[in-house]
Amino acid sequence: MEGTPYDFREPRPIGTTEIDYTFTRLRRDDGGRFTLTLTHPQQDRAVSLWVDGSYDYVEVFTGDALPDPSRRRRGLGVEPMTAPPNALASGTGLVVLDPGETWSGRWGITASARPDTADRPPAS
Repeated sequence: MEGTPYDFREPRPIGTTEIDYTFTRLRRDDGGRFTLTLTHPQQDRAVSLWVDGSYDYVEVFTGDALPDPSRRRRGLGVEPMTAPPNALASGTGLVVLDPGETWSGRWGITASARPDTADRPPAS
């Protein structure tokens, strides 16, 4: 992924990059959380999705391939996943539960002031 259009390890605009891609080898903090943060250059807010160590994959989708052109790029889909695409065929990453077993994972979404603008006074 290094050096490809999908390398977002350093923050940068998505721009015209068409994304329908599953990211793995997620960078995690000391608590085991991976966080994906989205910001807009003209808006002083951010939206973050975080996942715990139960999720090894995150699917990101810009919507460019949607059949209805009016729905394309109206948002960004971000989906935490326990297994990669085609896991039902490959078996990779599948969580298989026997009767009576349970599984849990944690994820969440937070909205906040953009980290780089949090200390700036509000615009008048």
